[in-house]
Amino acid sequence: NPFADFEASIPSGESLSYDSPVPDDHTGMTFTQAEQKGLTGIKDVAFVLVAGGLGERLGYSGIKLSLETNLLTNKSYLEIYVKYIQAMEHMAELKTGEKNIRIPLVIMTSGDTDPMTRQLLKDYDNFGMDAGQIQIVCQDKVAALKDSMAGLSMKNQWSVETKPHGHGDVHHLLLREGHIDKWEEEGRKHVIFLQDTNALVINSILPTLGVSIEKGFDMNSICIPRLAGEAAGAIARLEHKTDPEKSLVINVEYNQLDPLLKTQGDCLGDVPDPATGLSPYPGNANNIVIGLDAYAKTLRGEDQGVVVEFVNPKYKDDTRTEFKKATRLECMMQDIPKLFQKEMGSDVNIGFTLFDRWFTFSPAKNSLESGIEAVEGGNIAPGTMSSAESDKYIQNQRKLKHAGMDIAITEDEDLVKVGGIPVTPGPRIIICPGFAITQEEIVKKIHGGSITKRSSLVMEGQGLTIKNLQLDGGLVIRAAPHCEVEVDGLVVKNEGCVLEEIPEGAEAEETVSIRGYTMAKNEVKEIIITEPGKYFIGEDGEVKKVD
Repeated sequence: NPFADFEASIPSGESLSYDSPVPDDHTGMTFTQAEQKGLTGIKDVAFVLVAGGLGERLGYSGIKLSLETNLLTNKSYLEIYVKYIQAMEHMAELKTGEKNIRIPLVIMTSGDTDPMTRQLLKDYDNFGMDAGQIQIVCQDKVAALKDSMAGLSMKNQWSVETKPHGHGDVHHLLLREGHIDKWEEEGRKHVIFLQDTNALVINSILPTLGVSIEKGFDMNSICIPRLAGEAAGAIARLEHKTDPEKSLVINVEYNQLDPLLKTQGDCLGDVPDPATGLSPYPGNANNIVIGLDAYAKTLRGEDQGVVVEFVNPKYKDDTRTEFKKATRLECMMQDIPKLFQKEMGSDVNIGFTLFDRWFTFSPAKNSLESGIEAVEGGNIAPGTMSSAESDKYIQNQRKLKHAGMDIAITEDEDLVKVGGIPVTPGPRIIICPGFAITQEEIVKKIHGGSITKRSSLVMEGQGLTIKNLQLDGGLVIRAAPHCEVEVDGLVVKNEGCVLEEIPEGAEAEETVSIRGYTMAKNEVKEIIITEPGKYFIGEDGEVKKVD
Protein backbone atom coordinates (compact mmCIF):
# COMPACT_ATOMS: atom_id res chain seq x y z
CA ASN A 1 0.00 0.00 0.00
CA PRO A 2 1.74 3.21 -1.17
CA PHE A 3 -0.44 5.22 1.23
CA ALA A 4 0.35 3.26 4.38
CA ASP A 5 1.35 6.45 6.20
CA PHE A 6 -1.99 8.13 5.48
CA GLU A 7 -5.63 7.96 6.51
CA ALA A 8 -8.29 8.74 3.91
CA SER A 9 -11.26 11.07 4.38
CA ILE A 10 -13.74 12.90 2.15
CA PRO A 11 -12.23 16.18 0.88
CA SER A 12 -13.98 19.54 0.71
CA GLY A 13 -16.11 19.87 -2.39
CA GLU A 14 -19.38 20.82 -3.99
CA SER A 15 -22.23 18.68 -5.32
CA LEU A 16 -24.30 20.27 -8.08
CA SER A 17 -27.42 18.93 -9.76
CA TYR A 18 -28.57 20.45 -13.05
CA ASP A 19 -32.25 19.93 -12.27
CA SER A 20 -32.31 20.84 -8.60
CA PRO A 21 -32.97 24.40 -7.33
CA VAL A 22 -31.94 23.26 -3.84
CA PRO A 23 -28.50 24.53 -2.75
CA ASP A 24 -25.75 22.12 -1.76
CA ASP A 25 -25.72 21.42 1.99
CA HIS A 26 -22.10 22.48 2.45
CA THR A 27 -21.81 25.84 0.69
CA GLY A 28 -25.33 26.79 -0.31
CA MET A 29 -24.62 26.94 -4.05
CA THR A 30 -27.05 25.78 -6.70
CA PHE A 31 -26.02 24.73 -10.19
CA THR A 32 -27.34 28.01 -11.58
CA GLN A 33 -25.43 30.06 -9.00
CA ALA A 34 -22.21 28.17 -9.71
CA GLU A 35 -22.64 28.61 -13.46
CA GLN A 36 -23.30 32.34 -13.08
CA LYS A 37 -20.26 32.70 -10.84
CA GLY A 38 -18.21 30.94 -13.48
CA LEU A 39 -19.31 33.50 -16.05
CA THR A 40 -17.49 36.17 -14.03
CA GLY A 41 -14.16 34.43 -14.64
CA ILE A 42 -14.47 33.27 -18.25
CA LYS A 43 -12.26 35.86 -19.89
CA ASP A 44 -9.33 35.07 -17.60
CA VAL A 45 -8.95 31.36 -18.36
CA ALA A 46 -6.73 29.29 -20.63
CA PHE A 47 -7.60 25.83 -21.96
CA VAL A 48 -5.30 22.83 -22.22
CA LEU A 49 -6.32 19.74 -24.17
CA VAL A 50 -4.26 16.58 -23.63
CA ALA A 51 -4.36 14.58 -26.85
CA GLY A 52 -1.33 12.35 -27.11
CA GLY A 53 -3.17 9.16 -28.03
CA LEU A 54 -4.39 7.55 -31.22
CA GLY A 55 -7.80 5.90 -31.55
CA GLU A 56 -6.42 2.35 -31.71
CA ARG A 57 -8.46 1.12 -28.71
CA LEU A 58 -11.55 2.39 -30.50
CA GLY A 59 -10.63 0.57 -33.71
CA TYR A 60 -9.75 3.87 -35.35
CA SER A 61 -6.42 4.56 -37.05
CA GLY A 62 -6.55 8.37 -36.81
CA ILE A 63 -6.29 10.75 -33.88
CA LYS A 64 -9.16 10.71 -31.45
CA LEU A 65 -9.69 14.46 -31.77
CA SER A 66 -10.78 13.94 -35.39
CA LEU A 67 -13.55 11.48 -34.48
CA GLU A 68 -17.08 12.63 -35.21
CA THR A 69 -18.96 13.20 -31.96
CA ASN A 70 -22.28 12.43 -33.64
CA LEU A 71 -23.71 11.56 -37.04
CA LEU A 72 -26.30 14.35 -37.06
CA THR A 73 -23.71 17.13 -37.45
CA ASN A 74 -20.54 15.09 -38.07
CA LYS A 75 -18.60 17.56 -35.91
CA SER A 76 -15.29 16.30 -34.52
CA TYR A 77 -14.26 16.43 -30.88
CA LEU A 78 -11.72 19.14 -31.62
CA GLU A 79 -14.29 21.28 -33.40
CA ILE A 80 -16.73 20.91 -30.50
CA TYR A 81 -14.09 22.03 -27.99
CA VAL A 82 -13.06 24.99 -30.15
CA LYS A 83 -16.66 26.08 -30.73
CA TYR A 84 -17.31 25.87 -27.00
CA ILE A 85 -14.35 28.14 -26.27
CA GLN A 86 -15.60 30.58 -28.91
CA ALA A 87 -19.03 30.56 -27.26
CA MET A 88 -17.32 31.31 -23.95
CA GLU A 89 -15.59 34.27 -25.60
CA HIS A 90 -18.97 35.57 -26.74
CA MET A 91 -20.44 35.16 -23.26
CA ALA A 92 -17.43 36.94 -21.75
CA GLU A 93 -17.93 39.87 -24.11
CA LEU A 94 -21.60 40.11 -23.11
CA LYS A 95 -20.69 39.86 -19.43
CA THR A 96 -17.89 42.44 -19.44
CA GLY A 97 -18.76 44.73 -22.34
CA GLU A 98 -15.26 44.18 -23.70
CA LYS A 99 -14.66 43.38 -27.36
CA ASN A 100 -12.45 40.82 -29.10
CA ILE A 101 -11.87 38.63 -26.03
CA ARG A 102 -9.69 35.67 -26.94
CA ILE A 103 -9.17 32.55 -24.84
CA PRO A 104 -6.00 30.56 -25.61
CA LEU A 105 -5.98 26.82 -26.27
CA VAL A 106 -2.88 24.65 -25.91
CA ILE A 107 -3.01 21.10 -27.27
CA MET A 108 -0.49 18.56 -26.00
CA THR A 109 0.32 16.03 -28.71
CA SER A 110 2.77 13.15 -28.96
CA GLY A 111 4.94 11.86 -31.77
CA ASP A 112 1.98 9.66 -32.74
CA THR A 113 -0.58 12.46 -32.96
CA ASP A 114 1.36 15.66 -33.68
CA PRO A 115 1.43 15.61 -37.51
CA MET A 116 -2.24 14.63 -37.82
CA THR A 117 -3.33 17.21 -35.24
CA ARG A 118 -1.53 19.98 -37.09
CA GLN A 119 -3.02 18.79 -40.38
CA LEU A 120 -6.53 18.74 -38.91
CA LEU A 121 -6.16 22.33 -37.75
CA LYS A 122 -4.79 23.35 -41.14
CA ASP A 123 -7.56 21.59 -43.06
CA TYR A 124 -10.26 23.40 -41.06
CA ASP A 125 -8.44 26.74 -40.66
CA ASN A 126 -8.27 26.34 -36.86
CA PHE A 127 -12.08 25.94 -36.85
CA GLY A 128 -12.38 29.72 -36.93
CA MET A 129 -9.92 30.60 -34.16
CA ASP A 130 -7.37 33.36 -34.77
CA ALA A 131 -3.87 32.59 -35.98
CA GLY A 132 -1.73 31.82 -32.95
CA GLN A 133 -4.69 31.31 -30.63
CA ILE A 134 -4.12 27.55 -30.72
CA GLN A 135 -0.63 26.43 -29.68
CA ILE A 136 0.79 22.91 -29.70
CA VAL A 137 3.29 21.35 -27.31
CA CYS A 138 4.60 17.90 -28.22
CA GLN A 139 5.68 15.40 -25.60
CA ASP A 140 8.60 13.06 -26.20
CA LYS A 141 8.25 9.31 -26.24
CA VAL A 142 10.09 7.06 -23.79
CA ALA A 143 11.73 3.67 -24.20
CA ALA A 144 9.43 0.65 -23.83
CA LEU A 145 10.31 -2.04 -21.30
CA LYS A 146 9.94 -5.79 -21.78
CA ASP A 147 10.43 -7.27 -18.29
CA SER A 148 10.72 -6.55 -14.56
CA MET A 149 14.48 -6.01 -14.97
CA ALA A 150 13.66 -3.00 -17.17
CA GLY A 151 15.06 -4.65 -20.26
CA LEU A 152 14.52 -2.57 -23.39
CA SER A 153 11.92 -3.74 -25.88
CA MET A 154 13.46 -3.73 -29.35
CA LYS A 155 11.68 -3.17 -32.67
CA ASN A 156 14.63 -4.79 -34.36
CA GLN A 157 18.35 -5.23 -33.78
CA TRP A 158 19.03 -1.50 -33.92
CA SER A 159 15.81 0.23 -32.91
CA VAL A 160 14.27 0.60 -29.43
CA GLU A 161 10.47 0.50 -29.21
CA THR A 162 9.04 3.73 -27.76
CA LYS A 163 5.71 4.75 -26.25
CA PRO A 164 4.08 8.02 -25.09
CA HIS A 165 5.01 9.01 -21.54
CA GLY A 166 1.47 9.83 -20.37
CA HIS A 167 -0.46 13.08 -19.96
CA GLY A 168 1.48 14.05 -16.83
CA ASP A 169 4.08 15.61 -19.13
CA VAL A 170 1.71 18.50 -19.80
CA HIS A 171 2.71 20.43 -16.67
CA HIS A 172 6.42 20.57 -17.44
CA LEU A 173 5.77 21.33 -21.11
CA LEU A 174 3.55 24.31 -20.29
CA LEU A 175 6.35 25.75 -18.15
CA ARG A 176 9.16 24.88 -20.56
CA GLU A 177 7.41 26.33 -23.61
CA GLY A 178 6.67 29.65 -21.88
CA HIS A 179 2.89 29.42 -21.66
CA ILE A 180 2.81 29.93 -17.89
CA ASP A 181 4.83 33.16 -18.21
CA LYS A 182 2.61 34.39 -21.04
CA TRP A 183 -0.64 33.66 -19.20
CA GLU A 184 0.62 35.48 -16.11
CA GLU A 185 1.51 38.51 -18.23
CA GLU A 186 -2.00 38.43 -19.71
CA GLY A 187 -3.56 38.39 -16.23
CA ARG A 188 -5.16 34.96 -16.53
CA LYS A 189 -6.47 33.35 -13.36
CA HIS A 190 -7.35 29.70 -14.15
CA VAL A 191 -6.19 26.87 -16.42
CA ILE A 192 -8.77 24.31 -17.56
CA PHE A 193 -7.53 20.82 -18.50
CA LEU A 194 -9.64 18.61 -20.78
CA GLN A 195 -9.33 15.04 -22.06
CA ASP A 196 -9.74 14.26 -25.75
CA THR A 197 -12.96 12.21 -26.10
CA ASN A 198 -15.46 13.16 -23.40
CA ALA A 199 -17.71 15.73 -25.09
CA LEU A 200 -20.15 15.86 -22.15
CA VAL A 201 -17.59 17.44 -19.83
CA ILE A 202 -17.72 20.86 -21.48
CA ASN A 203 -21.06 21.43 -19.71
CA SER A 204 -19.28 21.22 -16.35
CA ILE A 205 -16.61 23.83 -17.01
CA LEU A 206 -18.52 26.98 -16.10
CA PRO A 207 -20.04 25.71 -12.83
CA THR A 208 -16.72 24.12 -11.81
CA LEU A 209 -14.96 27.41 -12.49
CA GLY A 210 -17.63 29.12 -10.40
CA VAL A 211 -17.01 26.76 -7.49
CA SER A 212 -13.25 27.34 -7.79
CA ILE A 213 -13.77 31.10 -7.60
CA GLU A 214 -16.27 30.90 -4.72
CA LYS A 215 -14.23 28.47 -2.60
CA GLY A 216 -10.78 29.68 -3.61
CA PHE A 217 -9.72 26.24 -4.84
CA ASP A 218 -6.19 26.07 -6.23
CA MET A 219 -7.21 22.81 -7.92
CA ASN A 220 -10.73 21.55 -8.55
CA SER A 221 -11.39 18.09 -10.01
CA ILE A 222 -14.59 17.46 -11.97
CA CYS A 223 -16.13 14.35 -10.43
CA ILE A 224 -19.06 11.95 -10.81
CA PRO A 225 -20.82 9.59 -8.41
CA ARG A 226 -18.77 6.42 -8.06
CA LEU A 227 -19.86 2.86 -7.35
CA ALA A 228 -17.92 1.16 -4.56
CA GLY A 229 -15.28 -1.09 -6.11
CA GLU A 230 -15.68 0.55 -9.53
CA ALA A 231 -12.50 0.49 -11.64
CA ALA A 232 -12.16 4.26 -11.47
CA GLY A 233 -10.03 6.57 -9.39
CA ALA A 234 -11.49 8.54 -6.48
CA ILE A 235 -10.64 11.92 -5.00
CA ALA A 236 -9.65 11.58 -1.34
CA ARG A 237 -8.03 13.66 1.36
CA LEU A 238 -5.01 11.80 2.70
CA GLU A 239 -4.06 12.84 6.23
CA HIS A 240 -0.46 11.97 7.07
CA LYS A 241 -0.32 10.14 10.39
CA THR A 242 2.72 12.01 11.76
CA ASP A 243 3.35 15.10 9.62
CA PRO A 244 0.33 17.31 8.75
CA GLU A 245 2.41 19.20 6.17
CA LYS A 246 2.51 16.02 4.07
CA SER A 247 -1.28 15.71 3.91
CA LEU A 248 -2.85 16.20 0.49
CA VAL A 249 -5.99 15.84 -1.63
CA ILE A 250 -5.36 13.63 -4.63
CA ASN A 251 -6.74 11.01 -7.00
CA VAL A 252 -6.37 7.51 -5.54
CA GLU A 253 -6.66 4.66 -8.01
CA TYR A 254 -9.29 2.04 -7.22
CA ASN A 255 -6.70 -0.71 -6.66
CA GLN A 256 -5.01 1.50 -4.04
CA LEU A 257 -8.17 2.84 -2.39
CA ASP A 258 -9.47 -0.51 -1.19
CA PRO A 259 -6.22 -1.58 0.57
CA LEU A 260 -5.97 1.86 2.16
CA LEU A 261 -9.54 1.81 3.51
CA LYS A 262 -9.03 -1.70 4.89
CA THR A 263 -6.41 -0.29 7.26
CA GLN A 264 -8.66 2.29 8.90
CA GLY A 265 -12.04 2.72 10.57
CA ASP A 266 -14.23 -0.35 10.18
CA CYS A 267 -11.59 -1.94 7.91
CA LEU A 268 -14.25 -2.93 5.35
CA GLY A 269 -12.45 -1.30 2.43
CA ASP A 270 -14.07 0.29 -0.62
CA VAL A 271 -17.71 -0.34 0.29
CA PRO A 272 -20.89 1.66 -0.42
CA ASP A 273 -22.38 4.25 1.87
CA PRO A 274 -25.58 2.60 3.21
CA ALA A 275 -27.49 5.87 2.78
CA THR A 276 -26.77 6.28 -0.95
CA GLY A 277 -25.56 2.90 -2.20
CA LEU A 278 -22.55 4.71 -3.69
CA SER A 279 -18.96 5.11 -2.64
CA PRO A 280 -18.63 8.15 -0.36
CA TYR A 281 -15.53 9.08 -2.37
CA PRO A 282 -16.26 11.03 -5.59
CA GLY A 283 -15.17 9.40 -8.84
CA ASN A 284 -12.51 11.27 -10.80
CA ALA A 285 -13.55 12.29 -14.34
CA ASN A 286 -9.98 13.56 -14.85
CA ASN A 287 -10.80 17.07 -16.02
CA ILE A 288 -9.36 19.80 -13.84
CA VAL A 289 -9.56 23.52 -13.14
CA ILE A 290 -6.34 24.91 -11.61
CA GLY A 291 -5.68 28.39 -10.22
CA LEU A 292 -2.78 29.94 -12.10
CA ASP A 293 -1.11 31.61 -9.11
CA ALA A 294 -0.58 28.38 -7.17
CA TYR A 295 0.15 26.48 -10.38
CA ALA A 296 2.90 28.85 -11.53
CA LYS A 297 4.51 28.85 -8.08
CA THR A 298 4.48 25.05 -8.00
CA LEU A 299 5.82 24.57 -11.52
CA ARG A 300 8.75 26.87 -10.79
CA GLY A 301 9.71 24.74 -7.80
CA GLU A 302 12.41 22.09 -7.62
CA ASP A 303 10.66 19.59 -9.92
CA GLN A 304 9.77 22.07 -12.68
CA GLY A 305 6.40 20.38 -13.18
CA VAL A 306 7.79 16.87 -13.65
CA VAL A 307 5.31 14.57 -11.86
CA VAL A 308 6.15 11.19 -10.37
CA GLU A 309 6.45 8.24 -12.76
CA PHE A 310 5.13 4.71 -12.36
CA VAL A 311 4.93 1.49 -14.33
CA ASN A 312 1.79 -0.61 -14.77
CA PRO A 313 2.72 -3.86 -16.53
CA LYS A 314 0.59 -6.87 -17.38
CA TYR A 315 2.60 -10.01 -16.59
CA LYS A 316 2.75 -13.18 -18.67
CA ASP A 317 2.46 -15.48 -15.66
CA ASP A 318 2.71 -15.73 -11.87
CA THR A 319 6.50 -15.40 -11.89
CA ARG A 320 5.93 -11.69 -12.56
CA THR A 321 9.11 -11.34 -14.57
CA GLU A 322 8.11 -10.98 -18.23
CA PHE A 323 5.38 -8.69 -19.52
CA LYS A 324 2.54 -9.74 -21.84
CA LYS A 325 3.49 -6.80 -24.01
CA ALA A 326 5.98 -3.99 -23.74
CA THR A 327 5.13 -1.35 -21.17
CA ARG A 328 6.51 2.05 -20.26
CA LEU A 329 7.26 4.48 -17.52
CA GLU A 330 4.29 6.81 -17.46
CA CYS A 331 2.95 9.77 -15.55
CA MET A 332 -0.50 11.21 -14.93
CA MET A 333 -1.80 14.76 -15.11
CA GLN A 334 -3.89 14.27 -11.96
CA ASP A 335 -0.79 13.61 -9.82
CA ILE A 336 0.09 17.32 -9.77
CA PRO A 337 -1.17 17.59 -6.11
CA LYS A 338 2.05 15.84 -5.03
CA LEU A 339 3.99 18.82 -6.36
CA PHE A 340 1.47 21.26 -4.86
CA GLN A 341 1.99 19.65 -1.48
CA LYS A 342 5.77 19.70 -1.84
CA GLU A 343 5.91 23.39 -2.76
CA MET A 344 2.99 24.80 -0.76
CA GLY A 345 2.39 22.33 2.06
CA SER A 346 -0.90 22.82 3.90
CA ASP A 347 -1.48 26.20 2.22
CA VAL A 348 -2.75 24.61 -0.98
CA ASN A 349 -6.55 24.36 -1.28
CA ILE A 350 -7.68 21.37 -3.37
CA GLY A 351 -11.24 20.14 -3.78
CA PHE A 352 -13.80 18.72 -6.18
CA THR A 353 -17.11 19.48 -7.87
CA LEU A 354 -19.51 16.56 -8.29
CA PHE A 355 -22.05 16.32 -11.13
CA ASP A 356 -24.53 13.69 -12.24
CA ARG A 357 -22.87 11.18 -14.55
CA TRP A 358 -25.40 11.85 -17.35
CA PHE A 359 -24.35 15.48 -17.34
CA THR A 360 -20.59 15.21 -17.51
CA PHE A 361 -19.14 11.77 -18.22
CA SER A 362 -19.36 9.49 -21.24
CA PRO A 363 -15.90 9.01 -22.77
CA ALA A 364 -15.31 7.17 -26.03
CA LYS A 365 -12.41 4.85 -25.29
CA ASN A 366 -13.30 1.27 -26.24
CA SER A 367 -13.77 -0.59 -29.51
CA LEU A 368 -17.19 -1.77 -30.63
CA GLU A 369 -16.13 -5.39 -30.05
CA SER A 370 -14.97 -4.81 -26.47
CA GLY A 371 -18.08 -2.71 -25.85
CA ILE A 372 -20.36 -5.52 -26.98
CA GLU A 373 -18.46 -7.91 -24.70
CA ALA A 374 -18.90 -5.50 -21.78
CA VAL A 375 -22.64 -5.17 -22.48
CA GLU A 376 -23.03 -8.93 -22.59
CA GLY A 377 -21.32 -8.98 -19.20
CA GLY A 378 -23.95 -6.62 -17.77
CA ASN A 379 -22.19 -3.26 -18.24
CA ILE A 380 -24.55 -0.44 -19.31
CA ALA A 381 -21.68 2.05 -19.83
CA PRO A 382 -19.48 0.35 -22.45
CA GLY A 383 -17.52 3.50 -23.34
CA THR A 384 -17.84 3.09 -27.12
CA MET A 385 -18.27 5.72 -29.79
CA SER A 386 -21.94 4.75 -30.09
CA SER A 387 -22.65 4.97 -26.35
CA ALA A 388 -20.90 8.36 -26.19
CA GLU A 389 -23.02 9.64 -29.07
CA SER A 390 -26.20 8.30 -27.48
CA ASP A 391 -25.38 9.88 -24.12
CA LYS A 392 -24.94 13.26 -25.80
CA TYR A 393 -28.46 13.02 -27.24
CA ILE A 394 -29.85 11.98 -23.84
CA GLN A 395 -28.10 14.84 -22.08
CA ASN A 396 -29.75 17.30 -24.45
CA GLN A 397 -33.13 15.64 -24.00
CA ARG A 398 -32.81 16.44 -20.30
CA LYS A 399 -31.82 20.04 -20.98
CA LEU A 400 -34.85 20.65 -23.18
CA LYS A 401 -37.13 18.92 -20.66
CA HIS A 402 -35.78 21.21 -17.95
CA ALA A 403 -36.57 24.21 -20.18
CA GLY A 404 -40.21 23.13 -20.36
CA MET A 405 -40.40 21.25 -23.65
CA ASP A 406 -42.60 18.16 -23.97
CA ILE A 407 -39.95 15.55 -24.75
CA ALA A 408 -39.28 11.96 -23.72
CA ILE A 409 -36.12 11.30 -21.69
CA THR A 410 -34.41 7.99 -22.34
CA GLU A 411 -33.87 5.97 -19.17
CA ASP A 412 -31.72 2.84 -18.92
CA GLU A 413 -34.72 0.57 -19.49
CA ASP A 414 -35.60 2.47 -22.69
CA LEU A 415 -32.27 1.86 -24.45
CA VAL A 416 -32.36 -0.29 -27.58
CA LYS A 417 -29.47 -2.27 -29.04
CA VAL A 418 -28.11 -1.02 -32.34
CA GLY A 419 -24.92 -2.67 -33.54
CA GLY A 420 -24.79 -4.55 -30.25
CA ILE A 421 -24.67 -1.42 -28.04
CA PRO A 422 -27.67 -0.01 -26.10
CA VAL A 423 -28.46 3.49 -27.41
CA THR A 424 -31.32 5.95 -27.18
CA PRO A 425 -34.27 5.33 -29.53
CA GLY A 426 -34.57 9.12 -29.68
CA PRO A 427 -35.21 11.90 -29.91
CA ARG A 428 -31.69 12.82 -31.01
CA ILE A 429 -30.90 16.37 -29.99
CA ILE A 430 -27.80 18.45 -30.64
CA ILE A 431 -27.50 21.81 -28.90
CA CYS A 432 -24.51 23.43 -30.59
CA PRO A 433 -22.25 25.63 -28.42
CA GLY A 434 -23.19 28.49 -30.75
CA PHE A 435 -26.81 28.15 -29.56
CA ALA A 436 -26.28 27.90 -25.80
CA ILE A 437 -23.67 26.83 -23.28
CA THR A 438 -25.49 27.74 -20.08
CA GLN A 439 -28.68 26.63 -18.41
CA GLU A 440 -29.88 30.24 -18.35
CA GLU A 441 -29.50 30.57 -22.14
CA ILE A 442 -31.43 27.37 -22.87
CA VAL A 443 -34.30 28.37 -20.58
CA LYS A 444 -34.48 31.79 -22.27
CA LYS A 445 -34.30 30.44 -25.82
CA ILE A 446 -36.66 27.45 -25.56
CA HIS A 447 -40.37 28.06 -24.88
CA GLY A 448 -42.80 25.15 -24.82
CA GLY A 449 -43.18 22.88 -27.82
CA SER A 450 -42.94 19.13 -28.27
CA ILE A 451 -40.67 16.63 -29.99
CA THR A 452 -41.60 13.03 -30.77
CA LYS A 453 -39.32 10.15 -29.89
CA ARG A 454 -38.37 9.40 -33.49
CA SER A 455 -37.30 13.00 -34.17
CA SER A 456 -33.91 14.67 -34.53
CA LEU A 457 -33.09 18.34 -33.95
CA VAL A 458 -29.95 20.46 -34.44
CA MET A 459 -29.92 24.05 -33.14
CA GLU A 460 -27.18 26.58 -33.78
CA GLY A 461 -27.12 30.36 -33.53
CA GLN A 462 -26.53 32.92 -30.79
CA GLY A 463 -29.60 34.91 -31.86
CA LEU A 464 -31.93 31.92 -32.28
CA THR A 465 -35.07 31.55 -30.12
CA ILE A 466 -37.51 28.64 -30.52
CA LYS A 467 -41.10 28.80 -29.26
CA ASN A 468 -43.88 26.20 -29.47
CA LEU A 469 -42.05 23.95 -31.94
CA GLN A 470 -44.01 20.85 -33.00
CA LEU A 471 -41.44 18.40 -34.40
CA ASP A 472 -42.11 14.92 -35.74
CA GLY A 473 -39.13 14.13 -37.97
CA GLY A 474 -35.84 15.85 -38.75
CA LEU A 475 -35.03 19.55 -38.37
CA VAL A 476 -31.83 21.59 -38.57
CA ILE A 477 -31.89 25.32 -37.78
CA ARG A 478 -28.69 27.34 -38.11
CA ALA A 479 -28.43 31.10 -37.77
CA ALA A 480 -25.13 32.86 -38.47
CA PRO A 481 -23.72 35.57 -36.17
CA HIS A 482 -25.70 38.85 -36.19
CA CYS A 483 -28.88 37.00 -37.18
CA GLU A 484 -31.81 37.35 -34.76
CA VAL A 485 -34.24 34.56 -35.53
CA GLU A 486 -37.54 33.94 -33.73
CA VAL A 487 -39.21 30.61 -34.44
CA ASP A 488 -42.78 30.46 -33.13
CA GLY A 489 -45.31 27.70 -33.80
CA LEU A 490 -43.24 25.91 -36.45
CA VAL A 491 -44.73 22.53 -37.40
CA VAL A 492 -42.42 19.96 -38.99
CA LYS A 493 -43.43 16.44 -40.00
CA ASN A 494 -41.22 14.36 -42.28
CA GLU A 495 -39.44 11.01 -42.50
CA GLY A 496 -36.48 12.20 -40.41
CA CYS A 497 -33.33 10.21 -39.63
CA VAL A 498 -32.96 6.51 -38.88
CA LEU A 499 -30.06 4.46 -37.55
CA GLU A 500 -29.23 1.47 -39.75
CA GLU A 501 -27.02 -1.37 -38.55
CA ILE A 502 -24.03 -2.17 -40.72
CA PRO A 503 -24.46 -5.71 -42.06
CA GLU A 504 -21.82 -8.15 -40.87
CA GLY A 505 -18.89 -8.19 -43.29
CA ALA A 506 -19.99 -5.02 -45.09
CA GLU A 507 -17.36 -2.36 -45.77
CA ALA A 508 -17.76 1.04 -44.13
CA GLU A 509 -15.63 4.04 -43.25
CA GLU A 510 -13.87 3.76 -39.90
CA THR A 511 -15.81 6.63 -38.35
CA VAL A 512 -18.99 4.68 -39.07
CA SER A 513 -17.81 1.10 -38.56
CA ILE A 514 -16.64 1.81 -34.98
CA ARG A 515 -20.27 2.63 -34.15
CA GLY A 516 -21.83 -0.41 -35.79
CA TYR A 517 -24.42 1.71 -37.61
CA THR A 518 -24.92 4.47 -40.13
CA MET A 519 -27.49 7.26 -40.03
CA ALA A 520 -29.91 7.45 -42.96
CA LYS A 521 -31.05 11.07 -43.27
CA ASN A 522 -34.21 10.23 -45.18
CA GLU A 523 -35.88 13.63 -44.94
CA VAL A 524 -34.72 16.61 -42.89
CA LYS A 525 -36.02 20.18 -43.01
CA GLU A 526 -33.07 22.58 -43.04
CA ILE A 527 -33.36 26.28 -42.24
CA ILE A 528 -30.02 28.02 -42.76
CA ILE A 529 -29.85 31.81 -42.32
CA THR A 530 -26.58 33.57 -43.12
CA GLU A 531 -27.46 37.18 -43.94
CA PRO A 532 -27.43 39.47 -40.86
CA GLY A 533 -30.83 40.80 -39.82
CA LYS A 534 -34.04 39.97 -37.93
CA TYR A 535 -36.21 37.05 -39.03
CA PHE A 536 -39.44 35.32 -38.09
CA ILE A 537 -40.39 31.71 -38.84
CA GLY A 538 -43.98 30.64 -38.22
CA GLU A 539 -46.02 27.45 -38.61
CA ASP A 540 -45.35 27.00 -42.33
CA GLY A 541 -41.57 27.28 -41.99
CA GLU A 542 -41.27 30.28 -44.29
CA VAL A 543 -38.35 32.54 -43.36
CA LYS A 544 -39.52 36.17 -43.21
CA LYS A 545 -37.16 39.09 -42.77
CA VAL A 546 -38.77 41.62 -40.45
CA ASP A 547 -36.39 44.58 -40.41
